[in-house]
Formats: sequence, structure tokens, C-alpha cells
Amino acid sequence: MNAESLRKILDLEKQRDYADSSVFGGLDKFLRNWSAQAVESVIGTVLIRRFHRLFDSSYTSMSREQRRQWISDVLSFLDEMENKDSVKASPRVKPVSTSVKKKPPVKANKPPVTAGGQSLDSPVTVVKGISTALSAKFGKLGVKTVRDLLYFFPHRHLDYSKLKFISQLAEGEEQTIVANVWQAQETRPGGRRSTEAIVGDETGNIRVVWFNQPYLAKTLTTNEKIMLSGRVSLFKGRHVFLSPEWEIMEGQDLVHTARLVPVYPLTQGLRPRQVRRLMKEFIDQWVGQVADFLPTELRQRLGLLELPVAISQAHYPEDAVTKDKARVRLAFDELFLLQLGVMNKKRNWQESRPGTPFDVEKPVLKQFINSLPFTLTSAQDKVLGEIFHDLGQSRPMCRLLQGEVGSGKTVVATAALLAAAANSYQGAFMAPTEILAEQHFATVCQLLSKIGREEGDGYLRSYSGFLERPLRIALLIGDIRQAGKRKIQKQIQEGDIDIVIGTHALVQKGLEFNKLGLAVVDEQHRFGVEQRSALREKGFNPHMLVMTATPIPRTLALTLYGDLDLSVINELPPGRQMIKTKWLRPNQRDSAYAFVRKQVTQGRQAFILCPLIEESEAIAAQAAVVEYERLSQEVFPDLRVGLLHGRLPSAEKDTVMDNFRSGKLDILVSTPVIEVGIDIPNATVMLIESADRFGLSQVHQFRGRVGRGKEQSYCMLLAENPSEVGRERLDIIENTQDGFKLAEEDLKMRGPGEFFGTRQSGLPDLRMAKISDVALLELARNEAVKLFQVDPGMERLEHRLLAQELARVWTDAGEWS
Repeated sequence: MNAESLRKILDLEKQRDYADSSVFGGLDKFLRNWSAQAVESVIGTVLIRRFHRLFDSSYTSMSREQRRQWISDVLSFLDEMENKDSVKASPRVKPVSTSVKKKPPVKANKPPVTAGGQSLDSPVTVVKGISTALSAKFGKLGVKTVRDLLYFFPHRHLDYSKLKFISQLAEGEEQTIVANVWQAQETRPGGRRSTEAIVGDETGNIRVVWFNQPYLAKTLTTNEKIMLSGRVSLFKGRHVFLSPEWEIMEGQDLVHTARLVPVYPLTQGLRPRQVRRLMKEFIDQWVGQVADFLPTELRQRLGLLELPVAISQAHYPEDAVTKDKARVRLAFDELFLLQLGVMNKKRNWQESRPGTPFDVEKPVLKQFINSLPFTLTSAQDKVLGEIFHDLGQSRPMCRLLQGEVGSGKTVVATAALLAAAANSYQGAFMAPTEILAEQHFATVCQLLSKIGREEGDGYLRSYSGFLERPLRIALLIGDIRQAGKRKIQKQIQEGDIDIVIGTHALVQKGLEFNKLGLAVVDEQHRFGVEQRSALREKGFNPHMLVMTATPIPRTLALTLYGDLDLSVINELPPGRQMIKTKWLRPNQRDSAYAFVRKQVTQGRQAFILCPLIEESEAIAAQAAVVEYERLSQEVFPDLRVGLLHGRLPSAEKDTVMDNFRSGKLDILVSTPVIEVGIDIPNATVMLIESADRFGLSQVHQFRGRVGRGKEQSYCMLLAENPSEVGRERLDIIENTQDGFKLAEEDLKMRGPGEFFGTRQSGLPDLRMAKISDVALLELARNEAVKLFQVDPGMERLEHRLLAQELARVWTDAGEWS
């Protein structure tokens, strides 16, 4: 406390006969500033009370005799404090730190004083302050146990740590002040019972309004010192705080103001102040019970915070730097456990049961490659070599094949399926939609017809002349009549079908394979956990090839598919051209329609894509019907317009697609069901409505539906009123053809949750990690690889806690690959 400066002012005031002229603007302003800093140096309840009695008074409102007595009392108080050595020597010049005291960091693994020995897996009702009713509300947010609550992180923090004087306040920013309450009363603006207060510091006063909180009029008492944090608005030319966070300044550890204040997810019945107060007390009480499962050597080498400290600082950080350190530690944990989990799965999958080695030198495979009407690209050749190498091993293949739309993945998959058939094993090829399954069936049949004599039609074909027996291939989708389906299922079970192509019908009960040796899954991310596992379990450890046309950045692929070896077809077949892409403004809609008409008159065809506005196929179908009627009746009444959406019966979808493929339709109006698998070489125009509603990778998939023939193709993007992010996306897609670059941008802009639903994929939830954080992801992967090399079974003593955490996390996540 800088008592000397106050003494000088008070001595000058005495010399001037207590006229309140020793300080420009009056002594009250100086006293408020000085006392706000000095109060922190006063120790002891009695002295603090005396300090407040003295310095919460208004010198200006006193008579001369009262002023003389007050100054005498203050000087005596200063003498007493100095004599008792109860005053700290260091002055606090600026009011930027008030009574916010940093607590010492939490020590790791120290048991909580009042946690009562309860486990972290105990229900949240063991936490002080959480009743059964309150626990039900937390349950809606996924918080059921003490551990869940520890990891119930705020989704952001408001920076209320920087104090300002009232005269420094600016409208629109998050700001914090310390002020005295001059008056507080209940008001009724717009009929709402509210509280209005006038508060002030040495630089001025400001009006504060709390809507719908009339109780504050009684809570806030005159001359009480409070801290306010929030946004300042301008009302009739004057600044006003509207419903700011507030706390009475009593020297306590601040929760709602003067710090980085957490903003927690809420649900009906949970209030921000209530959750913050509860979380602060809970974290202080329980976080010491958390055991740090990272090996000490690894944590120290990487400079990571101890786990209890990281959790505590993630909720109530001391500052922005510590908050970031906490995020890094917690994000590293998530990615590290994720990598260890997928590596462990790969090890179990490949070593728990032996696989079936195929003879990949069979002449029929070379015969098939030589029969193709085109030469494989070097990328296809390389990938085929990797797949054949895996198929020849006694460990089952686990491979992810990535390739752009039209890069030739189906040819590679057909060669692998043919290898299974040539070795007297069955092959299954699973697609996410019936349209795509039928497309694959048609493509595979067409390829096989080049080397063998085709017999049969419909859902069952056979090819002879290249194996010792005819190779039989079947299509199994929901649209097949029950009698036909039973017949195919019986033939599969008896081993009469070599290759079966289908949708989720392949994993339904009632379908048993005789000798499944290879499972191919297309558009991997569209299947749920159970479907992929169910297909794999249909055989005795079959080889597994998963394919996707969705470009996934390598780091993301290694994270999501860490248990799979990665193959990439990164070049398109010769002759595939760049698709000219243009983002059109709303006033260019008529020009877009004119361009479509011009292409149709030249003998080409066009797609017009309607957005999936809601996550509902029914609503999307309805929107598509309305758009179809408008286009066919008002815009293109003289052209042949068709409609395709997910709610159409399969037979009708087939008819529409056959008509479009054969040129009986000029324009196909569709919902996003065309995202994958539709191959119409004569289609040269893709017109995407509300293109700003889609992610970059999805628009790139739509664009890939054209440009599959010899003619120049075009993609037009229409957007009525795109947001800033929407405009940025449209700019990028207009100027970028590389799917992998687009995927990287998509990740940055949307994050992994939207880009590639991690929840559906069966991965452990990522609360803190961002998969776009490549450096941290690679660090976690490298450390996981190192640890797995030295102790894959997690048997060493220093890895015991890590093994327990890994088992807990992956049990919660479930089997996913």
C-alpha cells in the first residue's frame, strides 16, 4: 500500500482547511482509485471492516468538522497498520488487477479433501450441489458420471480479465470494470420486471440494466463495490451495460468476472451463473483425484502439463497462455489414445486369427488386365501391386483405397474380387445406396464380359471361359422380390455365387457365406460401425478393402483409419478434362438456364441439383418435386425433364436412371442422392442450387458426375445470399480442381465433425483435438508408434495406467473398424 502518497494529499487538505481542493476534481475520485488498490494489502477481517468504513464514505458530502475528524481517523489507521506491519510495502499503481488472486496450480494425484473417496465413475449425484433433478439436466448434455463432468469443457471463454475505467469503455466489446453501486432499483422497461443501477468509479458513472432480474435491486446495496463484465451498448447517446455478469467484491476467488470466464453448453433448466459456480467448486474439489495416465518420461519430454492441472486450467484458466497449454495436453491425450487404439485393433485383427493367402500369380488376373479397353494408369498399377501383395500374405489385408471420382477404383476392386474367385473364395462388394450397388454391378459385369462369355440377365449373371468353372455374380438389394432374394441367399450359402454386390442387405441376418475371402466396402464413411463389422464377421477373417472417393487428407486418413494401410490413386485416366466451374450471382440465373438449354440443343445432358435443406429425405424430396415442377413447366417446358430423389421406389429410380442414361431425358433434377456412383458420359452440365449449403468435398463429388465423356464439361454454382464463409467456399471450389486440396480446406473451415462425422464412425469423441491440427496429430501418431514398438501389449509398469485408460476409452467407443 502506498500510504505515503495518501498522507501527502491529506496533509495538503489540512493546510487548505478541508476545502476538498487538494486534488483536481475532488478528493473522492482519488480516494476511490487509491482504496481499490490498497484494499488487497489489508490483512485481517477487523482491519478490512475498518478500511471499508473509512474509505466507502464520501468526503465531498461531509461537513468541514466531519472532514477534519475523518482525516484524523485515516491517519491514525495508517499509523496503526504501519506499526503492526500489517500493510504490504509494494504499491499497486494501476487498477488492472483488483482482488483477483491467482491460486497455486493443482498438484497431480492429490486426493480431494471432500470427495469422500468416491470413484470418478460414480454418478454425478455424488457431487455437492447436484440433485437428482439437476443430474437429469446434465444427463441431457451427456454428463452422467463424475468423469463426464470433469471433461465437460466450456465451448469458449469470455475474456473479462482486462479491467477498464468507466471513461475508457467502448461499445460492442467485452469489458470489465470495478465500480461502486450508487443506487439500484426495480424498473419495468417494456413491462418486464428488471433492475436498473447507477454505478461509478473515479472517472465517471454508467447506467446498468438487468432485464428480467428484479431481485438484483435488493441484492445490490448502496456503496457496495462490484465488478461488472459484459458488452457496453449505446442508448440515447450514453453508454449502458445491458445484463452484464456481476460479482460483489469481497476478496473471494472470482468466478463470473475479472478473468477468462467459461461459457458452458446449457440445456433447459441450467443457468450460466449456476453452472459456472457449480463447476468451479466441483473442479477445485475433485480434480486432484484424477490420475495422470501418460508416462512421466513422455509427458516431461514433450513439455505437457500434468493432467489435473490441464483439466483445471481448461475450465478456469489463469490466462490465455495456460488455457492453450491445457488444450494442447488434452488434445494430445485424445489423439494419442486414438492412435494407440486403432493400432491395437489392427494388431488384434491381423494376429488373433490367421488370414487366407491367395495365389495372385494366376494367369486369369493378367488375362483380365490385358482385356481392359484402356491401359491402367501408373497409380492404378501401383495400388493393384499393393493389394495383390497383401492378398498373398497369411495376415488378412486391411487396406484403405482412396481415389478421386473417375480415377478407376472399381477396376481395381474387380481385379481383387476376381483374385478371390480364382482361389475358390467368395467376394462381397458392399455399397451404401442401391443406385451405387446397381452401378457397380453393371460396371463389374461389363468388365468381366471382356474376358468371358456372359449368360443370364437381371440380378444374376455368369461368365465362362477363363476359370475352370463359370464365375457367377449376383446383385442383392432390397428391391429384389422376396422369392428371388431367398434363391440368391441360398446360392451364396451353398457357394454357388462367387461375387455378390449389394447394399446393407449383405449384412442382414439370414445371409450366410460359404467361404468369404474378400470384403470390399465402398464409400466407407457412409456405413455405421455395426454394418462394417457384420460384413467382416461373415467370413473367417477375410481380407478387407475399403474404398472412398471422398478425398481425405493423409493425416486425417491415418487418424480415422490408423488400422488400415493406405493406398491412393492420385491421377485420373488420360482424357479426363478439367471441369470449368463458375460461381454465378442470383441475377445470372437466367443465363445459367440459357446455357443448359444451349448444351441440350447440342445433344448433351444436364443435372440440376436441389440442396438437402433439412436432414430429412422426405422434406428434400418434397423440395425437389416443387423445383422439378417449376423447371419442367415454366423454364424448360419444351425439354424432357426427369426427377430423382431418395423417396422414389427402386423400380421408379431405375426407370429414371435408365431413361437418363439412354438419352430419353435431357435434364435430371435430383437431390444429393447423385453424390456418388452415377456415370453418364453424355452429361456435361452440373447446375447446383444453393451451392453454399454444401461442404467443399461434397460439391466436388457432385462436380465429378460430369466430365466423364469426351466433351468439355461445366459446373455452375448458384447461391442466393451466401454468408462470408459460404462465399469463401464458393471462391475455393471455383478455382480448385484438386480434391485433396479441397479436403484440406474443408477441414480447416468445417472441422472434422462436419467433414467426416466422427461420432458415427465409432471413434472416441474428440472434445479438445482438432484433426486439422496436423502438427499435434503427427506428434501423437509418432509417439504412439514409438510406444507400440517397445511395448505393444502395454505390459510395462509405467504403462499400466495408460493401458487402463485405453481400455476404458475404447470400450466406450465400441468396435469401429
